[in-house]
Amino acid sequence: MKKTLYYILALLFLSVVLNACGGIKYLTIETQEPAKVTLPNNIRSVLIVNNTTPQPDHIGHALKRLGKSEFEDVSASADSLAVYFTEALSQFLDEEEFFDDVLYYKHPLRNDSLFLEQVPIMPDEMNRLRNEAGADAIISLDQLLFTTVRKQHFRQEGAIFADIVGKVQAILRVYQPSMEGEIPVIQYTDSVKWAGYDLENAGTSYNFIFDEDILPSEKEAMKELAVRAAEKASNSLSPHWETQNRWLYTLQNKWMQDGMVYAERADWTNAIDKWTQFYNGQKNKLNKAKAANNIALAYEMQGDMTQAKEWVSAAYDLFSQSATPGSFDIRRIVLYKNEIERRAGNENILNGQIPR
Repeated sequence: MKKTLYYILALLFLSVVLNACGGIKYLTIETQEPAKVTLPNNIRSVLIVNNTTPQPDHIGHALKRLGKSEFEDVSASADSLAVYFTEALSQFLDEEEFFDDVLYYKHPLRNDSLFLEQVPIMPDEMNRLRNEAGADAIISLDQLLFTTVRKQHFRQEGAIFADIVGKVQAILRVYQPSMEGEIPVIQYTDSVKWAGYDLENAGTSYNFIFDEDILPSEKEAMKELAVRAAEKASNSLSPHWETQNRWLYTLQNKWMQDGMVYAERADWTNAIDKWTQFYNGQKNKLNKAKAANNIALAYEMQGDMTQAKEWVSAAYDLFSQSATPGSFDIRRIVLYKNEIERRAGNENILNGQIPR
C-alpha cells in the first residue's frame, strides 16, 4: 500500500484553521476504508475488461424545450463510454496500490446489439484471458446504462438557462478460479444535476457566453458520470483512503495548550498525556468532555480504535450532562461518536482485506 502503516491516518495540518468563534481547531485527515467486496488474499493481480454493448444513441435522452409542455427524444452517443469507465477504473485501482498489478484489456468482449442483456464470461474464456494477461482474476464491466433529461427554463439576453439530470447504472462482476458458484457482483447507480446556459440548443441568437455556467452536452455529462461511477466502483473493490474532517478543543489551560503543541507535531502519545492530566484534574464536566474528545481523536490518529471508542463515549456522556441540548457541542459529539463506532466496526473487515 502507498501508506506503509495501513491503519495510521495521514494528518494534514495544513488545513487546520481556528474557528471564528474560538475554542475549536479543525483538521483534515485521511481514513482508510474497507472495500465493500472482500476478495481472497491470493488475488494479487486483476484484469479489467469491457463486457458490454454500447447503448443506442436514440435511447435514454429527453429534452423539454422552452415554452413546450412535452418532452422530445434526442440522440446522444454512448460509444466509447465503456472505454472511459474501464480505463478510469484501472487508473483508480492502480492508484490505491492494493493489487500488485492492475492490467487492462483493450478490446471489447462483445460485438452484439443486445445492450440490455448481461452476458457472463464463460469459464474457458475467463481462463484464456487470465492466462494471456497473467492475472489472478477478471473484473468485468457487464452493463453500463445512461439517461439524461434536459429542461429549459428561461431566456436571458438570448441564452437559455436550463438544467440536465444524468443517471448512470453500472454492473460489474469479479471472475476468479474456484468460485464455487459464487460470482461477486457490484451494482452502482448514481445521478448528477447540472444547471447553466444551454448552448447545445440555443442556435446562434445569444449575445454572450457565460464560460463558467455552460451546461454540458449529453455526451459530456455521460463521460463525467462514467468516471464518477468508475471511482465509486474502485472503492467497492479495494480498500481506499477518504478525506474527512475532525476537530480539537482549545482551552486557556497549560495542559490543554501543551497537548495542542504536541498534536501539531503529530506527537499523539505526548498529546494524550497532557490532555489526560487536564482531564483527571478537572471537575467541570464540560471541560472534561472537551479533553475527552481530544483524547479520542489522538487515539484514532494512532489507529487504536478501542481506546478511541472508550474516550468518545466518555466525551458523549459528559457533553450530554453539561452542554445545552441541541448545541453544536452535542451535535458534533454525536457525529464523532457515530463515526468512531462505524470505523471500529469496520476494523476486522479491513484487517482481513489487507495482505500481511
